Amino acid sequence: MAETLGFLLSDVSRLLRRRFDERARASGASVAQWRVLKILERQPGLNQGQIAELLEVEPITCCRMIDRMEEAGLVERRRDPADRRAWRIHLTESAAPVLADLHILAGEMIEDALHGLSPAERDALIAALQAIRSNLTNAPESKEAANG
Repeated sequence: MAETLGFLLSDVSRLLRRRFDERARASGASVAQWRVLKILERQPGLNQGQIAELLEVEPITCCRMIDRMEEAGLVERRRDPADRRAWRIHLTESAAPVLADLHILAGEMIEDALHGLSPAERDALIAALQAIRSNLTNAPESKEAANG
């Protein structure tokens, strides 16, 4: 079951990202940009390193994404009051309509993905995924992972 569950979760995640990317492309945003916007909506003022860690990308990759988003007027860099060498990333007012459009796209895509599931099945799916996430988040890190 573990291989089937792992493959299934990975495959569904990949397909969701692909479908969302197809829909979002028309608005000019990518999945990566959507994720940066969502992260900053939830946690304003993170630095590039923190965003890169949450995206699971290299800091230089994140820097380039933020550069493009800053050029598009979606985010801005502000000096960190505690460290003049560091920058904090914040959404601009221009990001609000983009986020609103992407929320609508995401909602439509999720509805398509959950088509045929009853409200009880949807609730059970969400509860199960939250439990799995909690188990994995709270699991102690293995020695191999901790030592690289």
